[in-house]
Amino acid sequence: LFQALTQMFYLHFPPHRLKKVQASSNLYSTGIMEVLMCRHKALNALGHVFVSQMQEVVSSLSSDSAVRVVIFRSLVPNVFCAGADLKERALMDNTESDLYVHGLRSLMTQIALLPSPTIAAVDGAALGGGLELALACDLRTAAHSAQMGLIETTRGLLPGAGGSQRLPRMVGITQAKELIFTGRRVSGQEAQEMGLVNRAVEQNQSGDAAYREALHLAREILPQAPIAVRMAKEAINRGVEVDISSAMAIERICYARVIPTRDRQEGMAAFIEKRPPCYTGE
Repeated sequence: LFQALTQMFYLHFPPHRLKKVQASSNLYSTGIMEVLMCRHKALNALGHVFVSQMQEVVSSLSSDSAVRVVIFRSLVPNVFCAGADLKERALMDNTESDLYVHGLRSLMTQIALLPSPTIAAVDGAALGGGLELALACDLRTAAHSAQMGLIETTRGLLPGAGGSQRLPRMVGITQAKELIFTGRRVSGQEAQEMGLVNRAVEQNQSGDAAYREALHLAREILPQAPIAVRMAKEAINRGVEVDISSAMAIERICYARVIPTRDRQEGMAAFIEKRPPCYTGE
């Protein structure tokens, strides 16, 4: 897999871990996995090969119990992801275009369904499908200078990889309609103010301030019990889609799955013994 992914990604474990593709990843010993996008000439545009490699990377992460947090970041300066590959799109007929967008939508769903928490580190432009990729993550950090927008209406399209559904769930319906109808771009600072990103920071000289903040956030998650974190993610994600009574039932099911774990016993013992817990994910 790593050899196949050398063109555009890395999977990286920073002294977490790394994989490489037009997208790739890297797993650090700490349990933080980085997915590094590095399609330099095309600004990480979501072409067929890029999407296929990303799907392979994400699929490998979903079954890796060593992964506790996943960070999506770009190695291309000033760009997170430029969105759909319009040069490829221009050569597609209607059927091919529909299948292409379906593939993008499937990728974003794959990312959203990863069991571990995911963080998008937006140090540059995240436009169209690029922002949809960030929206598929659980959390987002951004540099103040980063530009984000669902700009599809300026190209005669609408967001087709989940953006029309995920954005209103994050910033509210009226705010999302304004952003999509106008195709407006917002800065990282504006994005934080409207709830589109969790944390926004001033860009640094090396151009990776959002990544550094994402890493800091990931390290805040790492000490917590991994099964409990995964179950909390599942309870939240499934619960927000149903009525409150059904959501309470989902919470109960997820809670029941942590009761028999060794981590729960460790958490109780650590509290009684007045020491930091040491969770193993069991």
